[in-house]
Amino acid sequence: MDLSGIGFGLFAVISTLYILHFGYYLVYANLYDIWQMRRRFGRQLEAARGLADVQQPLVTVLIPAHNEELVIARCLDSVIASTYENLQIIVVDDASQDSTPRLVRRYIKDRQFKPAYCKLVAKIRNGGKGVALNTALKHHARGAYVMTLDADSILAPDAITNAVSYFAYPDVVGVAANVQILDEPTVLGILQKFEHMIGYRSKKAYSLCNCEFVIGGVASTYRMEVLREVGFYDTDTLTEDIGLSIKIINNGNRENRLVYAADVVAATEGVDGLRALLKQRYRWKYGSLQNLIKYRQLIGSTDARYTLGLTMYRMPVAVISEIFLLFSPLIWAYVIYMTLTQYSLGLILGAYLTITIYTLITLWTAEKLTFWNQLRLSIYAPTAYFIFYLMDFVQFWAICKCLFHIRSLLSNKDSNSRWVSPRRIGREVSLS
Repeated sequence: MDLSGIGFGLFAVISTLYILHFGYYLVYANLYDIWQMRRRFGRQLEAARGLADVQQPLVTVLIPAHNEELVIARCLDSVIASTYENLQIIVVDDASQDSTPRLVRRYIKDRQFKPAYCKLVAKIRNGGKGVALNTALKHHARGAYVMTLDADSILAPDAITNAVSYFAYPDVVGVAANVQILDEPTVLGILQKFEHMIGYRSKKAYSLCNCEFVIGGVASTYRMEVLREVGFYDTDTLTEDIGLSIKIINNGNRENRLVYAADVVAATEGVDGLRALLKQRYRWKYGSLQNLIKYRQLIGSTDARYTLGLTMYRMPVAVISEIFLLFSPLIWAYVIYMTLTQYSLGLILGAYLTITIYTLITLWTAEKLTFWNQLRLSIYAPTAYFIFYLMDFVQFWAICKCLFHIRSLLSNKDSNSRWVSPRRIGREVSLS
């Protein structure tokens, strides 16, 4: 058996697919940017002519919280600084053991907010984020639209206004925000910042082709009527946010469209250590696989309710990428072997240039970044190729751990969605 031939073939196939994906992301992301410019110009023209809809439907902002005393006030500050005025803010405290509920009560009292505007819902049991959100949605939320916001996150002032504008399209039922990582001058901080920028740029392509099925929990916005129709959040997976978005498009994504909104900007804290990153990515990976298994009937479906981009491309690629991830160590070993035996840095240099150039393109087209921030991050861009290997290791470790629990995964027995309190930094930050 010619192992070198097998290795080269595997490397060639995976590399070709990656290059094709980079090209797809570049082309469609740029087309998305053009669509956004035309859309922004149209809104400005309507406003200038006095044709814009000045009505503001009520938006409920839900903030689930568990031991968030370091960050909850910062999050609330960003919400009340919104340019959108017709808001209902609900903080759902789920069994916090710190001063989170006391701080929220003081916050409401000091600003003399009426319960109709800002209120605290306290739960005495640790039911997890999905249960906390469902409690507020079923019994307290009154808005025509609902935005969920993690307690460690902050919103740009125009985020809610921009999010609501997308619902002018009748088929749009959910809006995914442009989530950025708050600046943290560490290797992990830089890694997560670049990873989010590149990952969210790909959402531009998915949105334009109407094949998106993943909306995260930070600043995601939905029509309330759609949430009622699908029965709100499911709590049988570790990622209730992904579960909700794919649950919605399971009814048909042609009429229930999820879109990515690059101008709905929010920021969140990254994890501050490798152990926390491993724990986070395992949870994300396990929850993602749970939902792919749960809604596996979408893969390859020819049902007219779904776009082919979703069933023939986006869903299958989500599965194939997990399979490819298992072969990543073989790819690394092959590249190192060829470099040492052929005395050539061609493979590594080509991959390095591809990743570096794509990172720079993503960085200089990113929304809500100042020129000086872009310049500062450009200094780190040449290191992105090397630090991404760390994320490859984390992702490989996560998928291997999922396979170790394959029986629980397939039977969906391990679906404990209780809160796991992360370590927060809690310093004063701003979107820039």
